[in-house]
Amino acid sequence: MGRWRLMWRAWGRTKPPGLRSATLHCRHASSFPLPRQPLPSLAETTARYLRSLEPLVSPEELEQTQQLLAEFGVPGGEGERLQARLQRRADRMENWITDWWVQSAYLESRLPLAVHSSPAVVLPKQDFNDWKGQLRFAAKLIAGVLDFKAKIDHQTLLVEYSRGYPLCMEQYSRIFASCRLPGPKHDSVLLPPPGRRPPTYITVVRNFQFFQLEVYNSDGTPLTVDQLHWQLQRIRAQSWKTDKEPLGVLTSDHRHTWGQAYTTLMRDKLNRESARAIQRSLFTVCLDAPVLKVSDALASSRLAAQMLHGGGSYSNSGNRWFDKTLQFIVGEDGSCGVLYEQAVAEGPPIATIIDHVLDYCKDPVPVRAPLIPLQLPKKLYFCFTPEIKRDIEHAKQNLDILITDLDISCFTYCGFGKELLKRLRLSPDSVLQVALQLAYYRAHGELCATAESASLRRFHRGRTETIRSTTSAALAFVRAMADDDCQAPERLSLLKKAVKVHSTLTEQVAARTDCVMCYGPLVPDGYAVCYNPLPTHVNFAVTAFNCCQETNAEHLAGSIQKALDDVGALLGNWGVGSDQRQP
Repeated sequence: MGRWRLMWRAWGRTKPPGLRSATLHCRHASSFPLPRQPLPSLAETTARYLRSLEPLVSPEELEQTQQLLAEFGVPGGEGERLQARLQRRADRMENWITDWWVQSAYLESRLPLAVHSSPAVVLPKQDFNDWKGQLRFAAKLIAGVLDFKAKIDHQTLLVEYSRGYPLCMEQYSRIFASCRLPGPKHDSVLLPPPGRRPPTYITVVRNFQFFQLEVYNSDGTPLTVDQLHWQLQRIRAQSWKTDKEPLGVLTSDHRHTWGQAYTTLMRDKLNRESARAIQRSLFTVCLDAPVLKVSDALASSRLAAQMLHGGGSYSNSGNRWFDKTLQFIVGEDGSCGVLYEQAVAEGPPIATIIDHVLDYCKDPVPVRAPLIPLQLPKKLYFCFTPEIKRDIEHAKQNLDILITDLDISCFTYCGFGKELLKRLRLSPDSVLQVALQLAYYRAHGELCATAESASLRRFHRGRTETIRSTTSAALAFVRAMADDDCQAPERLSLLKKAVKVHSTLTEQVAARTDCVMCYGPLVPDGYAVCYNPLPTHVNFAVTAFNCCQETNAEHLAGSIQKALDDVGALLGNWGVGSDQRQP
C-alpha cells in the first residue's frame, strides 16, 4: 500500500434550483421531508472495501483480505451480529452516522484546530491597501452576512438542490452564534438555546483585542453599512497597538493543552464573561494588520497561510479565536478570507454564505442610517495571571513550530477549466481527481490511499462521507501514461473509463467565487490538495509537512500542473502549455 495518504477536496457548493426553488425554515427541516441515511448491507460494505484495496495492495494481500472477509461474513458470525446492531441504531435514530461522524472526526480529535482541522477560504484580494479601505469593506461584509442571516430568520432561505434532489438545510441554523468548547477528553459545541432570543452582536478583534459590537438597532433592524463603518472606526480608535497578550493563540494549541488552559482562564469572573461573549457572538470579524510583502510567485501561498493560521504569534494569529464557527478575515492590505470550524458545518453552506456576501459587497443595499446615537462597542477585558501568561507563551511556541512545519503551494492552472470538460460531457471533479492520481503516481511511483469528501445532505441531518478516489481504473490509466508503448487513443480510452468510474461515486459543484480552500494534511506523511474548478481555470492549494522528507508541496504542485497538461492534450485541448500557468 502507498505510504503517503492524501486528502483532496473540491470546494463544494450546491446550485440553487431556479424555478424549482422552495422556501424552508432551516430550524424546522422536517417540514420538507428528506429520506433517512441508508445503511449499506454487509455484503455491500465488504465489496466496497475490497474495491478500495484493489489498486493499493498486492494480489496476495488482496486474496488474504478476501478470505478474512469471507470468515467475517459467515451466517451467524461477527459480521452479521455487528450489522444487526447497526440496523437497530439506524431504526431508532434520525441519522445513524451523523453523531458518530461529528464526534470521531471533530470533537474527539486532540490535534490543534489551526492547520490540522479548520479550513480556510482564500477570497479574491480587494481593491484597497490601507485601514480606511479595510474598514469600509469590513462594514459592507458584516452587512452582507446579516442580510444572509435575515433569510434564515425570516424563513426565506431557498432550499438547495443537487441533481434534482433537495438537500438538508439544518446546518444553516447552527452556523451563527455557535462555538466549539475545549474539554479534557473531548470537545463540545455551544449552540444558541432554542426558543431564546438569539444574540444581537458580533465579535471584532484588532491588535489582539476583542470587542463586542451590537449589530442591530433597538427596533430590531440591522445596522446600516454607514453605521457599521462608524462603529468599526470607534473600535480602531480603542485598539492601538500596545504590548497586549495575544490571547487568541491559546485556541490554536493542542486540544488537551488548550482545555487545561481554558479551565485556568475561566476561574476568573472577568475572563468568563469575556470568553462567553466571544463564544456566543454571531460571528467574528478579524481586522488584520498588513504583512510583509513577498514575491509575486509566493504571494498566493503567503495569503493562504495568513487565512489558515494568521502567520504566527507575532503576526495575526492572536487575532483569531479558532474555536469560533465562523470568522471573516479582512487585512489592511486588501487580503480577505474565511476561517471556519467544522463541528457545526461543512464547506458547502459556508460557500453559499460567501457567495452571497461577496455579491452584496459589490452592490450593497442603500439604507439611510437612522439618527440614533449608537452605544460604544464594548471592549472585552481579560485578567492575565502569571499562569495564563505562561500558557500563552507555550501556545505561541507550539503554533510557531506548527507554522514553520507547514509547506503550502498555491497556484492557478489556466490550461482549461470546467467549461471545456462539461462541453466534452465529462465530470470536472472526476477529471481532476484522475489527474491528481496521475500526479501522485509520477511523484512517488505508486498510488496511495486517498480520501475525497462528499456531502450526505440529500439525507435528513446528513453531513459528510469520504470517497475512496483511488480506483483500479485510475491505476490502469496512470500505468498507461508511464508506458511508452501505449498510444494516445488507448490512453484516452483508459482516461475516460477512469473518469466514468469515479463519476459514479459523486460529483462536486464548485463555488461561483474565484477562491480556493486550504488546510493541512490529515496525517504527518500526507498531502492535502484543495481545488476550485472555474469556467476557464482551476485554483489549487497543496499542503504537506516539512518534517516528512518524502513529501513536498511544491514538487506535487508541479506534478499536478504537468498531469493536467497531459490530460488536456489527451482531450484534444490544444494550446495547453507551461506559459499558461500562473504562480
